[in-house]
Amino acid sequence: MAKVDNLDELLRPVVEDLGYELLGIEYQANPKNRLVRVYVDHAENGIDVDDCAAVSREVSAILDVEDAIAGHYTLEVSSPGVERPLFNAGQFARFAGEDAVVFLHVPIDGRRKLKGRIVAGEGSTVVLDVEGKQWELDMADVRRAHLAPDLDALFAEGA
Repeated sequence: MAKVDNLDELLRPVVEDLGYELLGIEYQANPKNRLVRVYVDHAENGIDVDDCAAVSREVSAILDVEDAIAGHYTLEVSSPGVERPLFNAGQFARFAGEDAVVFLHVPIDGRRKLKGRIVAGEGSTVVLDVEGKQWELDMADVRRAHLAPDLDALFAEGA
């Protein structure tokens, strides 16, 4: 197993010791510019630039000490934002009733992208209601997923 496969295991204790929640990690293995994007949150206070900088310093240090990424890489530490990424079934469950977009590794019934309401998330399975049809998906089939809030409604509330 490559070191990069253990990033969550390596970084979760560091992030949690700082008082944040590690939501997930995206790794892009482009040989010329590897990218490690770490999503963090704080249940009570949210995340600001100073929080991201503090997490970045600690994560960068541990990645360097453990030599977890071979060669040059770019580290980004980010808050989840309104289109919050979803990395596991528990996160889907937390946002049941919200809309999400799910991108699949391989097509299911000819579809690689699904947009619908989150019904449930448990174990390694999520259920999405897409136009009245329930889709039961294994997280292993999910390439990437994020919440899909009604941005027009969000901006109208702030006006």
